[in-house]
Amino acid sequence: MRRGVILVAILHVLVAACVRVPFQETKLVSLDSEDPRSMVERFQKGIPASFQLLTSVVFEYNSRKFAGIGTVQINSSDGVFKVAGMNPMGVKLFELSGDQHSVTSRYSIADFSRYGDIATAVGNDIRRIYFDLVPGPEASIWKRKYKLIFRQSSGPGSLEYIFAGAGGDLIEKNYYGDSGLVWRISYYEYRDQDGKRWPQGIVFLNYQYGYRLTIRQKELHFEHN
Repeated sequence: MRRGVILVAILHVLVAACVRVPFQETKLVSLDSEDPRSMVERFQKGIPASFQLLTSVVFEYNSRKFAGIGTVQINSSDGVFKVAGMNPMGVKLFELSGDQHSVTSRYSIADFSRYGDIATAVGNDIRRIYFDLVPGPEASIWKRKYKLIFRQSSGPGSLEYIFAGAGGDLIEKNYYGDSGLVWRISYYEYRDQDGKRWPQGIVFLNYQYGYRLTIRQKELHFEHN
């Protein structure tokens, strides 16, 4: 058990050391006068509940890099999503849909079968990145000068939300297990659009399996509510 913890810690350091973020960091401002719950409520109101994204995606694993294009449809009210991945030439690689409990693969090229259950892996990442973007009322609060940190139990581990910046945006979402940090999502370059607000860049790091996703928003369409 101790050896496993040490290996995860080493992997954490190695992955973090080689990360080069292609987005601007959120400019930190003093949050001394902010009420944590009010900030979260304001952020939640600015998130579109139902939207479609066109993104560029870079997947990095074991010194290998794969670039592609992703289309994502999210309905957070119903907890459902659809996602498709294409290569830079527009050839479809996979298509799947899912909800809070399951994922259905609608299409996948034969070459993807050698990588295991791609549908489940992608579905889990979609849930982590695009759903549950605000902490629950039971979350504990740590108020720092430049950041507001919320932590709550989630499954066998704990989920952490970090809000910062003049807009009071979610800049980081972390999941911790018994061995430490399992995955981290960082959100960058928020932009206002038609009364809603969304990050232009997202970096997902999976420390458990040692891979990284870099997502850049190209287009955003959402239903007005």
